[in-house]
Amino acid sequence: MSKQSNAVAKLRQLIAGPEFIIMPCCYDGLSAKLIQHSGFDLTFMSGFAVSAARLGLPDTGLISYAEMLDQGRNICSAVDIPVFGDGDTGYGNAVNVKRTVHGYIQAGFAGIMIEDQRSPKRCGHTMGKEVVERPEALNRMSAVIEARSEALERGEDIVIVARTDARATHSLSEAIERANLFAELGADILFIEAPRSEEEMHTICREVEGCRMVNMVEHGKTPVLPPASLKRMGYKIAAYPLTLLSSAVYALRAALQHLREGKTPAEILDFTELQDVVGFPEYYETLKRLEEEKL
Repeated sequence: MSKQSNAVAKLRQLIAGPEFIIMPCCYDGLSAKLIQHSGFDLTFMSGFAVSAARLGLPDTGLISYAEMLDQGRNICSAVDIPVFGDGDTGYGNAVNVKRTVHGYIQAGFAGIMIEDQRSPKRCGHTMGKEVVERPEALNRMSAVIEARSEALERGEDIVIVARTDARATHSLSEAIERANLFAELGADILFIEAPRSEEEMHTICREVEGCRMVNMVEHGKTPVLPPASLKRMGYKIAAYPLTLLSSAVYALRAALQHLREGKTPAEILDFTELQDVVGFPEYYETLKRLEEEKL
C-alpha cells in the first residue's frame, strides 16, 4: 500500500472514530512537521496561508493550481499524518476539477476540499465572495465524485470535503440545502463556511446530515468556541486555518522590532533545537548508516 493510500485509510478511521478532531492548518513543510511533532493526527494545507507564505499575496485566487500542487507535494513528503489539500474551485470547469482531484492524489494528499465559489475565489471570511448557482455547484461536485471513482478503479482513494459559501451570498437555508445535496452525491465531509452565530452553528448541525466541519478563524465571522462546545453541537472537525500563520507573523514582527532596536530577540529557539526540528539528526544518522554499508 502506498503512503497516500495509508494516509487515506488513517483519515477514514479518524472520521469514523468517536473522537472530536482538532485540525491545525499548515502552509509549508516546516509548519506541517511542527503539527505532526505536536501530536496532532492530521492537518490541512490552507490556501490563504500558502498564498501568504509562498507569494506574499492575499487569498483572492492569485495562486495557481501548479503552485498549490508543488506546495502540497512538499508538505505531504514532510509528514506521515494525513493532509487535506485546499482545492479551491477546482481551477476551471468540470474537466479541470477532475484533473485537480487526480493531481492532488498523486501529490500525496489524503483529502481534498472543493468549494462552490465563483472564480476568482476569496477567503471565506473576507469581502467580495460570489458563488455559482446550484446546478453548477452540483456539476462541480459530481466531477469530484467521478474523479474519485476513477481513482478507486486504480486502487487509489481520496476523502472529499464539500464546501459551500452560500451562507454569505444567498442564505443559511440555501447553504444547508447545498451541503445535503453534496452529501447525497457522495461527499465525505460537509463544510458550510462562515456561520455568523452560535444559533446558526446549531442549526447547521441539526439540519446537515453527515460529518460536519467548522472553520475557527480568530477574529473572523464565526464565533471561536472551545472544542468541547463544538463537539456538543455536533461538529466532527474543527479547522484552525490561520492560527499558525498569525502566530508566526506576530513572532516575526516582534523579532524584527528587536533587531531594529539593536537587540537579540529573547524568545527564540536554541540552535540545537532548531536543527532537531528540521531534521539534522536524522540526516546525519542516515548518512552514517549508508557510509558504513559501503565499507
